[in-house]
Amino acid sequence: MGEQMPEYEFDLLVVNGLVVTHDETREVDIGVKDGKISKLVLRGGFGEVTAKKVIDAKGGMVMPGGVDAHVHLQEPALFGKGESADNYETGTRSAICGGTTTLITFAPQKKSEPSLLEALEATHALAKGNCYSDYSFHLICSNAGPVAISEFATLRKKGISSLKIYMTYEALSLADSEILDVLFEARKQKIVTMIHAENGAIIDWTIKKLEEKKLFAPKYHVTSHPPVAEIEATYRAISLSSFIDVPILIVHVSQPSAAAHIATAQKKGLPVYAETCPQYLFLTRKDLDKPGFEGAKCVCSPPPREGEQDHEGIWRAIEDGTFTVLSSDHCPFLFDNSEIGKKSVISEEYPVGHFKYIPNGCPGVETRLALALSAKRLELQKFVEVTSTNAAKLYGLYPRKGGLVEGERGMAEFGLKNEMLHHNVDYTPYEGRTINQWPRYTVLRGEVVWARDEGGLVGKKGYGEFLERGVSTLKGGLSEEEWDVEKF
Repeated sequence: MGEQMPEYEFDLLVVNGLVVTHDETREVDIGVKDGKISKLVLRGGFGEVTAKKVIDAKGGMVMPGGVDAHVHLQEPALFGKGESADNYETGTRSAICGGTTTLITFAPQKKSEPSLLEALEATHALAKGNCYSDYSFHLICSNAGPVAISEFATLRKKGISSLKIYMTYEALSLADSEILDVLFEARKQKIVTMIHAENGAIIDWTIKKLEEKKLFAPKYHVTSHPPVAEIEATYRAISLSSFIDVPILIVHVSQPSAAAHIATAQKKGLPVYAETCPQYLFLTRKDLDKPGFEGAKCVCSPPPREGEQDHEGIWRAIEDGTFTVLSSDHCPFLFDNSEIGKKSVISEEYPVGHFKYIPNGCPGVETRLALALSAKRLELQKFVEVTSTNAAKLYGLYPRKGGLVEGERGMAEFGLKNEMLHHNVDYTPYEGRTINQWPRYTVLRGEVVWARDEGGLVGKKGYGEFLERGVSTLKGGLSEEEWDVEKF
């Protein structure tokens, strides 16, 4: 007879750590069984209980795994020749190595495609069997015709409860009347609408003026996206959503003036939510004003703003609750690549490239949590709230998410280097930045998938699961009644 395997009461015990959630900090031990937290006891309370694996989190913090709800992977080219450097394998690998256990990426619909469901199925095919982390999708709606609108109800049945729309970029933007169509149906189906709020006409006009002066260097990307473009579009997005009485989330807000419009709406009780990203806390326009083409590494939209005063305004808006979530907006492109990377815009005509065509985005899915925690700016519970809990609530994942992440309360400082990271990108915009936090373990559904001091990446490709999402558990519209045009 073969040797009988021992029976364990738990699959995993996490003991001696400081457990931090969005609403409390406690000294408790955690027992995990069948992929779920099954028991919490005061520190030391498990006694002689047996488990397949025990993590001694002494000196560490135990937090819900990060939920990064703004990640671009393996999307079609939008800016010139640029193609995403990360696919679902490398992007989700990078995520878990940085403590994020759940990604919500984008399933993009092209302007020429009437159906959202076809875009969803195509994105499922890219992700299935390739993910280290759990995942779901937002649908990008760039063709809000009758076919797409009619599919919203089916999206909900397929576990999709969020959409993204754009107010800029010719290949993606919707007219205000189309935005109203989307918001109207989203209200019926209880779908959260994410909005990229920049005024495309202002941007296009400013680009034309720069081109007239033959100003093409990467630094002029900032000039081409003036603050007023974001401020005006933010106010307009709030106005349109309040007319329909439907929740929205304004993505990647870069400046305090736009955040002020959001805070005013929130004080009126409107269901207006907001997201910001590390690039608006740690980068400035000076990072795009580097010798030669170097500044292209930090080209993203909206661009990083002026400096410390803007950073301070964003930090304060996180602290006071104006910002619901802190996401990465991971949008990765190779830098030193002239075929599909940032350098694909360099030519004899444009020796330092043309800012308008630079593949637009920065990597950041792996560094999001470490950067925010190392800044020592946020209370621990607020950190968990904006990097995990609120995203799970807003996008219909709460309370399933997230998995446990364990890291030191304080570790030796080190300078961040791209070679430490697990994405498929040849740079990080945060190269050399001082970091004093990094996850010791990442745990997903009871399995250790990252063990910093025990081999690093130990999770397996394909372990990540698609998550069917329900409706948001955050505040919805002001009225439950059906929208009636006669009331206006």
